[in-house]
Amino acid sequence: MKIFENIINHKINTITGDELFKYAQQFNIQVNRQQAYKVAQYLKGKNVNIFDDRERSALIKEIAKIAGPEVAREVNKLFVQFTK
Repeated sequence: MKIFENIINHKINTITGDELFKYAQQFNIQVNRQQAYKVAQYLKGKNVNIFDDRERSALIKEIAKIAGPEVAREVNKLFVQFTK
């Protein structure tokens, strides 16, 4: 299972705005293209583990600061989908 976690975390840490927007649409998450770009720009190179609840929580708080709390909630929903 660790290999899948590594693959997903790598994807999160290298995701582009377009990819994040595409995934948001696929999972019916309410994030517009501009918000997706902001979040993707923040995530680039962070090397975060979204499977660790504390790391994901800290990341969501930072996303709330840059893109707003509603966007952070929506991105968290997307991250939860990735970890299932």
